[in-house]
Amino acid sequence: MNFLATYIMRGRIQAMIVASSLALLSLMMPPVSVVSSATVALVTLRRGASEGLTILVCSSVAAGLLGLLAIGNYQFALLYVMVLWLPVWLISIVLREGQHLSLAVEIAILIGIFGVIGFYLYTPEPAAMWKAVLSQMVPADAPVADIQRTIDILAHYMTGVVAAGSVLGLLLGLFLGRWWQANLYNPGGFKQEFLALDTKPRLSIGSIAVVAIALTSPGVISEIAWNVSILLFVLYTVTGTSVLHTVFSKMKLGRYMVPMLYITLFLIPHAMLLVALVGLSDPWLDLRKKKSDQHTPDGV
Repeated sequence: MNFLATYIMRGRIQAMIVASSLALLSLMMPPVSVVSSATVALVTLRRGASEGLTILVCSSVAAGLLGLLAIGNYQFALLYVMVLWLPVWLISIVLREGQHLSLAVEIAILIGIFGVIGFYLYTPEPAAMWKAVLSQMVPADAPVADIQRTIDILAHYMTGVVAAGSVLGLLLGLFLGRWWQANLYNPGGFKQEFLALDTKPRLSIGSIAVVAIALTSPGVISEIAWNVSILLFVLYTVTGTSVLHTVFSKMKLGRYMVPMLYITLFLIPHAMLLVALVGLSDPWLDLRKKKSDQHTPDGV
């Protein structure tokens, strides 16, 4: 995909074409939205906040015009600005100025947490709203009783699920933009940053406290805490993946184990729970350092 990154960096018009056209295409192919937001991230990371904002605004106008011509709807452009492009622009600034990928990831999770809390503050009955949305998606010939029980449970956690999906897409867009930047100007730089991803012990303690609040608090407080926990699950899954990638790459069969890690995560989503537990415990276990020490001769 380096050809696309090269094309984006040729100028504003090229970046606007890629961002706006892929935004429209993502209405039919949602994963394409990651590439669209990565365009904003790449320009911001390389050329700064002002240039990134220019591309964001101009691409929004272009996407709105394309939407109006193609499907008679320009509102989706506003949705992109609020949900994808604006947040990825903000965390790209954090990464560009701070030069710490871990901080950018944590800020992305924090944006998601504010989104969850804000949704509960401004929506009187979030669970009831999600229940109505989910009920409309049930096929007419489905077993109503079983499906309804599932909907009743899931509706209480949909805010966190949607926020987690949005933040994960945001992070993938940032990672792709940073990977493009590294390939063009600093080969191998993104790999070093990703494999150094970590979290501080106080953040892990705070995350455990959130889960404890979810388990012990009544009513809406517990519900909010569970939804925030879903977002924290994304954080520790990303961090745990970085830890395991580093550990596996230092093993004799590393060339096979690292690809298997990602294949397993793709094919068996339940494995993410174990990966997240690795990410949560890493501030204390420091698995990467222990693995390095095993390969260091005595006295060195």
